[in-house]
Amino acid sequence: MKIRTRLVAGAVAALALTSGVATVQVAQAAAAGPAVVETKVLSAEAALRIADAVQKEAAKQKQRVTVAIVDRSGATRLILKGDGAGPQTEESARRKAFTAVSFGQATSALSKNQALAAIPGTLLLAGGIPVAVDGAPIAGIGVGGAPSGDIDEALAQAGLKAVQGLG
Repeated sequence: MKIRTRLVAGAVAALALTSGVATVQVAQAAAAGPAVVETKVLSAEAALRIADAVQKEAAKQKQRVTVAIVDRSGATRLILKGDGAGPQTEESARRKAFTAVSFGQATSALSKNQALAAIPGTLLLAGGIPVAVDGAPIAGIGVGGAPSGDIDEALAQAGLKAVQGLG
């Protein structure tokens, strides 16, 4: 089978943006049998709304933080370092977001399971929360830089509230 033939007989993909969540559908050609895979991802617009809400709430609380947003696979979608946030905040925010989306739970709930700390890229400090649609995590929000993880997590929750119900 030539490469051109494989492309025709292979998968067909379509992307539709709906209220902050992009839907990717992949359907196999009829000859391969009926199969449809649907994956929801956080849109760039929604990620910006989250980051903006986090930074606005941080300013109200006089906190200097960084917010990171990762997609379902853990790839970084956005990092916004607030004015005056320390150099360590980028990495901690990214790792908190990664941990939250990886396990579909807030990092504060995972902190008791220290065995997870052996997994590369994880950070078991409060401040990371998943973004879920229909009960499945599609992204992670991580905040780092406040003097306690509880504050970081509250700021992440403020970001999540900015996009809730958009799915």
